[in-house]
Amino acid sequence: MADPAGRAELQRLGARSLPVLSRGDEFVFAQNIAQVVAFLRLDEKTGPVLSAAELVERMLRFIDAALKIVPLMPDDRLGQEVPNRPRAYRALAHHMFRIPQAFVEVAGGAFFSAGLPGEVAHREDMASTAALCAFGNGVRRQVAEWWQGTADKSAQQEVETYYGRQKLHEVMERSTWHIGQHCRQWMMLLAMAGIACEPPLGPADFADLPMPQRVWDD
Repeated sequence: MADPAGRAELQRLGARSLPVLSRGDEFVFAQNIAQVVAFLRLDEKTGPVLSAAELVERMLRFIDAALKIVPLMPDDRLGQEVPNRPRAYRALAHHMFRIPQAFVEVAGGAFFSAGLPGEVAHREDMASTAALCAFGNGVRRQVAEWWQGTADKSAQQEVETYYGRQKLHEVMERSTWHIGQHCRQWMMLLAMAGIACEPPLGPADFADLPMPQRVWDD
């Protein structure tokens, strides 16, 4: 945050990430809409619209879409940067698959830090679209195996995140729309490169998810 007064206020409150909604000495991390609604004492229904089963199906659908569209990008373009931020195409493609992998780790007890979905364990996983898809196929198996083996099909367990303690159901929704948003971005990158692509995803695939309105941030 560029504003010194804003930084000082965050330090006073003890908040360690943004965005934050505060009132006096109380604050809530605004990543969770349900917590914001409760903090503001609004009479609004919040929480994921889709069930855990529907979310995992949607997550797998997005992974499958990514596995179809990532190989369409020529390897010699993977070093280019996406619009409006210093992220190479290869890093975006890896991130698409890393998001659901990080979710499985959180479901297994890992702390959901802000940087967890962006971690890269093996640089060779980003060497080519073939390597990226090999990584993605492994992640798909991890998600499917986790869902098959989990006893909590409603995802009501609580997990620790950088924006407070949350139900796994909420983190699942967040992870699902997150990979979906990056699939939208990759399809746009293909269009920008003049690469023909039969879109594997449409409005129905994003329905009932809190998708950002814009494909790219300004």
